[in-house]
Amino acid sequence: MTTHEGVGTPLRTDDNAPLGNRVHHVRSGELDGYAAISGGTVGSKKLWMGLVENPPLSATDNHHHGDSEAGIYVVSGHPVFVYHDGVQEVRIPAGPGDFVLVPPFVPHREENPDPNEPVVVVIARTTQDPIKVSLPELYQLM
Repeated sequence: MTTHEGVGTPLRTDDNAPLGNRVHHVRSGELDGYAAISGGTVGSKKLWMGLVENPPLSATDNHHHGDSEAGIYVVSGHPVFVYHDGVQEVRIPAGPGDFVLVPPFVPHREENPDPNEPVVVVIARTTQDPIKVSLPELYQLM
């Protein structure tokens, strides 16, 4: 076994192992934009994972992530995740250490109501590339 370091290069390899069986290491300072794990960074086929920071007093647009599930881990800050349940908007406050699941095609937005602290989250999606479909409003899927 040999040891390598850096984005997109195997951390540990066996010279006879197929390429898909190699482990990759992406350092926090070497993100490709916000993407840490994707087809472009390490050759991932189905998983996208990255770090997103939302500034104080900000909100994303209303959107969904297509047929991809999104798992969100709150690193710091206090985001609010907003979706529509068919009758009204539902607001889910979160904080450091919380996990949030956004199912496929569910319209939602993320808000950071804090006037001073940014929100930092790690997002994992079940596609290798980030899918974001902007919407004019939140609505309940039929």
